[in-house]
Amino acid sequence: MRIVSLLPSTTEILFAVGAGDEVVGVTFECDYPPQARSRRIVSTSALSGLSDPAEIDAEVRARMAAGDDLYHLDEGALAELVPDLVVTQDLCAVCAVDVSTVDEALEHLGCDGRVLTIDPGTLDEVLDSVLTIGSATGRWPAADDIVTGLRRRLARTAQAVVDRPAPRVAVLEWTDPLFCAGHWVPDMVNAAGGESVLGVPGGRSHVVTPDVIVDASPEVVVVAPCGYDLEGAKALAARLVETGLLPPDLPVWAVDADAAFVRPGPRLVDGVEALAGLFHPDRVPARPDLVAPVRAGRAPSTLSP
Repeated sequence: MRIVSLLPSTTEILFAVGAGDEVVGVTFECDYPPQARSRRIVSTSALSGLSDPAEIDAEVRARMAAGDDLYHLDEGALAELVPDLVVTQDLCAVCAVDVSTVDEALEHLGCDGRVLTIDPGTLDEVLDSVLTIGSATGRWPAADDIVTGLRRRLARTAQAVVDRPAPRVAVLEWTDPLFCAGHWVPDMVNAAGGESVLGVPGGRSHVVTPDVIVDASPEVVVVAPCGYDLEGAKALAARLVETGLLPPDLPVWAVDADAAFVRPGPRLVDGVEALAGLFHPDRVPARPDLVAPVRAGRAPSTLSP
């Protein structure tokens, strides 16, 4: 089987279930595992390479309003790769090539490869997507083993924090404008022994104002900006603190969003464990590789950096 993956998360899953050798095409964002970097890039960003969150948001909105693509699909590469399976999504127009564009390209090229659309909205659906990809690639046993192991880790975390008070947590997926995190992230907060006070499980991310954050009465703010690693998230979180957009006297933490929060793959369970270590450090080991304090603030003792 020759496979093209148009999402970093599905690339990660394909390698995890043992289908990595059959992956022949990926996106410019597919960087995990490192072997993915050796595959041919078939999808690149149409954005101008801006780094400021407000400018990125403005360009995305302008392109979407004009009906312009956010990604370039290399039809020449697709034609040369002749994929049997193309894995993509129809959940978020900002995250990957639109599935209709993929269908049209394959039809135009006369390619009869199957298009598999993966659109998880909750943590359970992310785990189910591992099984779906495992089944589509003939790797069901490996996928089942992976999911069993991930669920075992989630159960172990739940047991560690079962009798602890749940801190109220506001997770931000973007910083200018402020977006609360939706989809599977509220599930992650709840699985880690917290209470998500902005986003709801399976719901979409959406713009929030500083007043909305205050009214939600969070006890901790977690900054998980889509497309950023830990250092990038720390810089953006520090900017929020400096500009006074977050409630005063609350602890603010940054996380490695790309590694363990915004990409719906197996490493979300790493993110759950990292959050549990933040909320309940006396019960769950800390993950300084994924979570870093930005402001100590005033909060329950379990949240002190």
